[in-house]
Amino acid sequence: MWNPSRPQVDVLALEAHVARAGMALACPYSSADEYEAEVIAVRREAGAYGPRWHERYALIAAAATAAAFAIVIVAL
Repeated sequence: MWNPSRPQVDVLALEAHVARAGMALACPYSSADEYEAEVIAVRREAGAYGPRWHERYALIAAAATAAAFAIVIVAL
């Protein structure tokens, strides 16, 4: 059966799909550099690049300082 309101419903549905498709193409980054920086930050948080060297050296320095302090305390 032919329904006169059906084409209008189809047009409204099509417009809604077009609007959603347009939003899907929007990019939250203003440049490729910004996107790459975000990708690197996410990978770094996930541990893809391993521990940072300065963090490892800071941990070693803290352990050495604590050991030296303990030796001084015990020697007194």
